[in-house]
Amino acid sequence: MRKVPVIGPTYEEMLHPWKIDSVIRKKAEEMKSIDHLHPLNLYNINWRGFDNKIKYFVLTKEFTGVDANIVVMYAKDMPSGSHKVGPTYSVLTEMTVSHQVDPLIHKLVWPSTGNYGVGGAWVSSRMNYDSLVILPEEMSTERFDLIEEYGSSVIATPGCESNVKEIYDKTHELKAEDPERIRILNQFDSMANYRFHEYVTGNTMVELVKEENIGNGEIAGVALTVGSAGTIAAGDRVKKTFPNAKVIAGEPVQCPTLSLNGYGGHDIQGIGDKHVTWIHNVYNTDGVVQIDDMDCKRMLKVISTKEGQKYLKTIMDSEDVDFMSEKLGISGVANIIAAIKTAKHYDLKEGENIMVIATDSLSRYHSVMDQQEDMTVETAKRYHERIFLYQEPSYFFEGDRMNKARWHNLKYYTWVEQQGKTVEELNDQKEQKYWLNEANKVEEFDKLILEYREKHSKELNDILGV
Repeated sequence: MRKVPVIGPTYEEMLHPWKIDSVIRKKAEEMKSIDHLHPLNLYNINWRGFDNKIKYFVLTKEFTGVDANIVVMYAKDMPSGSHKVGPTYSVLTEMTVSHQVDPLIHKLVWPSTGNYGVGGAWVSSRMNYDSLVILPEEMSTERFDLIEEYGSSVIATPGCESNVKEIYDKTHELKAEDPERIRILNQFDSMANYRFHEYVTGNTMVELVKEENIGNGEIAGVALTVGSAGTIAAGDRVKKTFPNAKVIAGEPVQCPTLSLNGYGGHDIQGIGDKHVTWIHNVYNTDGVVQIDDMDCKRMLKVISTKEGQKYLKTIMDSEDVDFMSEKLGISGVANIIAAIKTAKHYDLKEGENIMVIATDSLSRYHSVMDQQEDMTVETAKRYHERIFLYQEPSYFFEGDRMNKARWHNLKYYTWVEQQGKTVEELNDQKEQKYWLNEANKVEEFDKLILEYREKHSKELNDILGV
């Protein structure tokens, strides 16, 4: 019997899950608590709960030290525990409905520095594909464990978060060994990654500030660290509604690729991969800010330990501390620091909103936290004051005309010289119409998804149990 790929929601259904067939959505809700590996959970890929409310919290001035609201959308409750499940599903779904991959023929390879690989492992098995994840050996133990739990094999390559070339080299080796069977699903150049965040994440940000009447109901900035630069595509959508919004990219001070053409290793797992990705719309980025990876890990320890929480409860509502404590990972804290620096740099006022994402949660980082020094109430106070309250808007690089050209030109060395892209397409990316055309393909792919589901409705219903 043919192995039918399981296709789940459209982009529109991921944005507005109440548009999913009511029977399927109800069963997907039930399955979330029964079996997180069941393919029905594909229909749980969205930023909202089953009450249709967006998952978010707003950080107070006592915590951040700035007047502006820092609004955090969190991905802890998504399948696989990270928002990367959205791009991985989108990448594989687009390739499936456009007949680029077949589970009877192909083995999927997910080159990753973390959550994309975890998401790829989860999505592949749910959609009936065999897969392999390539991941740097210094990533957290939890990532490797989850990849295997979700049904994929994994290859560890040398290095840390910044060592992307080593991942690329391994994918090329695998492809050369079995070119007919191996299919590479690269988050760094796949426009489906861009489309998920531009359409689903970006529109959710816009709807959130309006639905919940947060601050002045507008968005002054989007501050997000960049790894694949998929998430920051949300800023492109935000600017369509709020054209004065600032889109700020964060990167590690230990690996300042955009800001200083720099290099190096760091431990903000999920960002800063020592190259400018193909899907990063740098001409729509208003600035780049550097963040220290040790600041991120220290503040995560403050937020996640009993002694750190004991201190935080002296300055914040106790329930808010408890609510926040399990919803942030290292990159989530990095995004908050980027937002604090952005608020200070632009002197944002009370009522103005900066949007950030908590891409995963503490569950990914217990092994990393165990490597940090023990926390005391006094240490927590000192870290909080230095890292958040007294954070300086230093190492902030404005996106003027020349800087944007520099950021764009860095793509040449990875993508044209090493990865086979053309100079002509690289030049096309200078114009916003290139990115608008890519974003507008959501409608085209949604149509293909609906046609696929209709054509294979009997097989899909049998698999899903509906």
